[in-house]
Amino acid sequence: MTQPPVIVTGGAGFIGSHACKRLSEAGFLPVTIDNLRTGHADAVRWGPLERLDIRDTDGVTKVLQRHGAEVVMHFAACAYVGESVTAPDLYYDNNVGGMISLLGAMRRAGVRQLVFSSSCATYGVPETLPISETTPQVPINPYGRTKLIGEMMVRDHAAAFELRAVMLRYFNAAGADAAGGLGERHDPETHLIPLALLAASGKGPPLKVFGTDYPTPDGTCIRDYIHVTDLAEAHLLAVRHLAAGGPGLVANLGTGRGLSIREILDAVERVSGRPVPHETAPRRPGDPAELVAATGRAEAELGFAARYSEIDRIIRDAAPHFGLEARHGVDA
Repeated sequence: MTQPPVIVTGGAGFIGSHACKRLSEAGFLPVTIDNLRTGHADAVRWGPLERLDIRDTDGVTKVLQRHGAEVVMHFAACAYVGESVTAPDLYYDNNVGGMISLLGAMRRAGVRQLVFSSSCATYGVPETLPISETTPQVPINPYGRTKLIGEMMVRDHAAAFELRAVMLRYFNAAGADAAGGLGERHDPETHLIPLALLAASGKGPPLKVFGTDYPTPDGTCIRDYIHVTDLAEAHLLAVRHLAAGGPGLVANLGTGRGLSIREILDAVERVSGRPVPHETAPRRPGDPAELVAATGRAEAELGFAARYSEIDRIIRDAAPHFGLEARHGVDA
């Protein structure tokens, strides 16, 4: 049975395009709004593309009305932590300005359901682990601050205008569509696993390992990696939660398991059969030693469980996009 359209802002990007595919598989029509500044038109395959900047409130309103949307899935944002430090104006303009525009368009069009792509960057450097949804949010960079402001805006609109929203705080998105159709294409690439795969394939420079003296078992940072296919499933579950009349909520999306940078390098070598050329570099300011999610709320409220996020599976699915194949017999 065909479901109502879902408007997906940023649907031409890495996570947004995977979410569109999953929506289509479940019978929804994903309608992508994307200005293609960082997204890719060829990743929009499961529904129409409305080439539009979300800061164009009138244009977004018309799209919502024309398609008869009942829910918006909001991914469109600038998302590089380092860039946010050197170009904070861009981040406040796009991420905060875009949210102002989108919420205004939704109100004009009478759309009262939202799934918001937030981030663990809103937590900053946590005092305790694992990180729960009640951990204080003290972001340490402009990117994290813009995501926190977005959350605050959503809460205020929910209180004033009967908006119901699911806000999903991602940990480290990784992997790629197992069928090979979608993968990470960032320019510049800043994520650890793609950089490690590029180094192993010889298509990129040696990987820089920023800091080897952290208070972790092997001295390198620990992060919680979640497969993009699992993220897409969580967004579908959020849409269904709202469609069923469920209340607004906030949930972490991770696995509850942390892996160090050295463990990631070992996994790339194990899966690809190729060593990862790397060199050590000083710590980056503000990098926490460890970020691991508490995942109970997503499980309890959305019925979510990460099914594809074993690290070998993540790397096996991502490797072909960077010129590598998994070794025969290696499985997650």
